[in-house]
Amino acid sequence: MNDIICPKCGEFTQGLVDGLCKDCFFKTSNLIEAPLVLYAKICSACGAQLTKGKWNNDYTIPEIVIQTVEDALLIHEKADNIELCIEPKQMTPHLYRVSIEANATIMEEPVRQMTEAEVRITRIACDMCSRMSGNYFEAILQIRAASRYPTEEEKTRCMRIINSTLEKMQNKGDRTAFISNSAEARDGIDLYMGSANATRIVCKEIVTELGGGFAESSSLFGRKDGKDVYRMTFSLRLPEFMAGDIVELKGKVIEIKRFSKSVTGTDLVKGSKFNSQPDDMKGATLIAKRSTAKKAVVVSIEKNDLMLLDPDTYETVTVKMPLLFSASEGDEVPVIKTSIGLVALPEETSRKNDI
Repeated sequence: MNDIICPKCGEFTQGLVDGLCKDCFFKTSNLIEAPLVLYAKICSACGAQLTKGKWNNDYTIPEIVIQTVEDALLIHEKADNIELCIEPKQMTPHLYRVSIEANATIMEEPVRQMTEAEVRITRIACDMCSRMSGNYFEAILQIRAASRYPTEEEKTRCMRIINSTLEKMQNKGDRTAFISNSAEARDGIDLYMGSANATRIVCKEIVTELGGGFAESSSLFGRKDGKDVYRMTFSLRLPEFMAGDIVELKGKVIEIKRFSKSVTGTDLVKGSKFNSQPDDMKGATLIAKRSTAKKAVVVSIEKNDLMLLDPDTYETVTVKMPLLFSASEGDEVPVIKTSIGLVALPEETSRKNDI
């Protein structure tokens, strides 16, 4: 029995929706509501967008305009089966006019509504760019090498690893993974890093690929909000020896192929592969580099021995045939002089994985 009266139209109805009959409810209620003017914040330096309180580089400007509208859009709480169509139209480089169409059902009745909003692009500096421009840093990364200076090749490889690692961290949302400044030192590079955690991860990546090790220390920088603020220093040491170095160790002459968490190379005296650990290389002495080897003429080949013409004295000497060898009589082969005499080097294989 229709015994309920709508307080707005005075008609009898079987039930009220938000205090009104169904007809009055649909006449006075909106399916969607949106502010007339909205603001989308985009970094003027790197193009990052501020969405839901976080900066990211995941969207294009039209996508961020749509996201801005979606975040501000109010949809009636009783709406079901909601379908939205949001179409941005660029009016100027800093202004978008957005058409919004919504289709839904409320109490099993189909409802359609259209409205418009204006999205204005605001250019500001994001948290990362603001910190970088202010030379903000939490840690200093000192790149050095043990008992020598890093080569230009090593510096380039380190920077490639660092930039790649920081980019991956930024893509995962770490806005402090950046380099705010750098300084060349005679014995290496000093990098001023936005995050101590990012610096630690970078050090681990370099050590994994190039070998060596790192240590970290902290110093009191000041106080903020009643708490002590510390800055970290990471001292990274590249390994003492590199691929192509030839060292003497306990009577052995070894050409280093890789020096990282493990050491691989060639025992030039025995003509065999060499494997060891960095700690076991203490006491090794650098005697030459493959790039500085001299050429000696092969006089004759007898089983596992070579008769060579000493490049300095022009005397004929006998040496052990290298592990990898395909030269013929009359060819030239690389040799070095050691405490045990002349040693022939094996043929150089690709060191792609060691560079």
